[in-house]
Amino acid sequence: MKILRKFLLVLLSLVIVLAVAMLVYGYYLKPKYEGKLRLKNIQKETTVYFDEFGVPHIYATTSQDAMVALGYVHAQDRLWQMELMRRIAPGRLSEIFGSVALKNDKFFAGLGIEEASAKAIASLDKNSPSYQLTMAYLEGINQYMDEGTTPIEFSLVGVKKEKFTIKDVYNIFGYMSFSFAMAQKSDPLLTDVRNKYGMEYLKDFGIDGSFNTTKIKNAKDRPQEYAAISKSVASLLEKSPVSPFIGSNSWVIAPKKTKNGKVIFANDPHIGFSQPGTWYEAHIVTPDFELYGCYLAGTPYPLLGHNREYAYGLTMFENDDIDLYQEQNNPANANEYRTPNGFTTYEIQEKTIKVKDSSNVVLKVKTTRHGPVMNDLIDGLQQDKPVAMSWIYTQQPIQILDAVYALSHAKNKSDFQKGVSLIAAPGLNVMYGDAKGNVAWWATGKLYKHKEGVNPNFILDGASGEDDIKEFLDFSKNPSAVNPRWNYVYSANNQPEAIDGFLYPGYYLPEDRAKRITQLLNPKSDWDMVSVGKMIFDNTSSVAPKVVKDLISNVDQESLSENEKQALSVLKNWKGTNNLSDVAPTIYNKWIFYYLKNTFEDELGAENFKMFLGTHIMKQIIARQITNEKSLWWDNVNTKKEKETRSQIVSKSFKESIVALEKQLGSTVSDWTWNKVHTLEHQHPLGKVAALRSVFNVGPFEVSGSTEVINNLFFDFTDDGNYIVKGGPSTRRIIDFSDIENSWSILPTGQSGNPLSEHYSDQAELYNAGKFRRMMLNKDEIVRTSTKLVFIPRKK
Repeated sequence: MKILRKFLLVLLSLVIVLAVAMLVYGYYLKPKYEGKLRLKNIQKETTVYFDEFGVPHIYATTSQDAMVALGYVHAQDRLWQMELMRRIAPGRLSEIFGSVALKNDKFFAGLGIEEASAKAIASLDKNSPSYQLTMAYLEGINQYMDEGTTPIEFSLVGVKKEKFTIKDVYNIFGYMSFSFAMAQKSDPLLTDVRNKYGMEYLKDFGIDGSFNTTKIKNAKDRPQEYAAISKSVASLLEKSPVSPFIGSNSWVIAPKKTKNGKVIFANDPHIGFSQPGTWYEAHIVTPDFELYGCYLAGTPYPLLGHNREYAYGLTMFENDDIDLYQEQNNPANANEYRTPNGFTTYEIQEKTIKVKDSSNVVLKVKTTRHGPVMNDLIDGLQQDKPVAMSWIYTQQPIQILDAVYALSHAKNKSDFQKGVSLIAAPGLNVMYGDAKGNVAWWATGKLYKHKEGVNPNFILDGASGEDDIKEFLDFSKNPSAVNPRWNYVYSANNQPEAIDGFLYPGYYLPEDRAKRITQLLNPKSDWDMVSVGKMIFDNTSSVAPKVVKDLISNVDQESLSENEKQALSVLKNWKGTNNLSDVAPTIYNKWIFYYLKNTFEDELGAENFKMFLGTHIMKQIIARQITNEKSLWWDNVNTKKEKETRSQIVSKSFKESIVALEKQLGSTVSDWTWNKVHTLEHQHPLGKVAALRSVFNVGPFEVSGSTEVINNLFFDFTDDGNYIVKGGPSTRRIIDFSDIENSWSILPTGQSGNPLSEHYSDQAELYNAGKFRRMMLNKDEIVRTSTKLVFIPRKK
């Protein structure tokens, strides 16, 4: 017995020692939010106050000192995210994740982002403020890498620390720009449908822009199968450890429509969810500058921001800035391809991709006059039929650093507009409001035209020159609105009105959110922060009830089961809401899935149908195709002796939906509530390992909202009927110029990317409930309620 007691005592002591060691180690790894630190390259003492949600409020005597401090505190909370972000564009994920990331690396390394970054950097004015402050920011990051604690992810994965450079900044902006693009996801799919079935089948797809009825107002031989491109690129972005940009809402209300007679600004960019989230908030104050901004990891200037004078944000323009060209090899020489002036030699560049725990991979990138050839970068394309990608971002001068500096340092509306004009890609709707009462939006991007008759929704002819870009347009032709007579500007990724009779081609989202936004904004003239806050969390679809009515009118109601009758009754009374306790959205989305499956899968095939579900086309088509009784898609091409009708397909889909819901959720219709099927978990790249999931992931949560409502929490349709939310508002911001010191924001999880920080997930519950926290600007309050970290100049 004494031996047993002794053993247990020793075991208990070991457990206590281990627990204490883990606590000490955990405390050591946490971000430092208070105390004193010595930094190189700051001139005077700089103070950072961290508020109750971990947002740094940086008070410095110079912008240079402020940027060094920003880089340091940004790195201590988000260094792992910075590391991932800078590795995507140059194809360097395999170095840390191994061969599982090789496809991603081959694709991005071949796009030419890194080369375009180097070219842009070579032409920078090294004496400009934008360059000098960027270098100060990088100095702060690198000092943290040298002297701060190593993120736990670095230790688990085995990342060797390397200094951050300005090339990393450009590569991060390059990846962001590509994630905005849509052509590579849908053009190949549309081309396959055209080649297999003809143009008649595409009338229901609205590729002529006819579906976009709610437009943003201006105040101005055997053919190759191309679906492999859609499949490969969609898969790469889906599996990327950094989520792509998807859509967004924004509206800016002029003084005449607000209760307090001042501008109210609202913005919620829609981005794929990940952990940590996209944005890092920081507030900088110097004697001649102040800005509260939302920063991408590893970038020095915020894409979203405000101060006492103006506010800005963005949504995705969704314009077409990528064209895919079918090139022709020289039959006598595979190293040449046809051009309008005869055959010319491919440019060939060799790149080495380092792969963890494996041998290096040498990638040969072929490039034509249009751009890199996709065949060697992705799987599934015929090697003798090269397809090249023409992308505005890598072909036009990249002035993104000067542009975002200008947006964040503008002195007036005119300065701000000049900054907007510098962005060739990606296409953005840049939203603006100020203390003087101005409201505006401008579309960024170097817009262009093809020859009349060329449809950029398809793979184009690269050999003849007939499908090449005909002209680039001056920025003055970009869609915009400045202080319009209707007293607000807005964007929900819908198509702008025509300019000079020309509708800009693009991949615009359906009118659902745009219609709802205008329905809410138009009749009301006493907006305040509370009412705007309710609006930005609005879960009601303005389109779905009409779709339901059209669906129900095509159901054979002669022989319905009791549950089928109840389900129809629920849908008939539905107002389009997507709240946690609603039953209707569960039935509606299941029915929509089966309608799409029974209508399109027979022609597209299982794989292409799955890709179709991930495109903007699918979202566009639902409300319109259902109303077309003569649509060719109703007939199932696999039933040769029968021609199916709309009523048959819709009725069949309804019955299958109810059977599926009974199997999934039970036989009681009232139990089919939205919260049981619509859930959100913020995934960390390491959270995919089961043992690490609870450490790194945040959630899961039951959430309201849905696809294409203002609270746009979007998901994939799947056979199992579980709608796992992939993305949504990456932040919700409301800035009221009548109370600028107390504007609102919320992040999906938290400010920190360090799982040991108290700010890793402390905003998640507020976010899910549609609540906010304040973006404080008042120094007295900030000092009184925050912890204090002081940076002291280090003697040389």
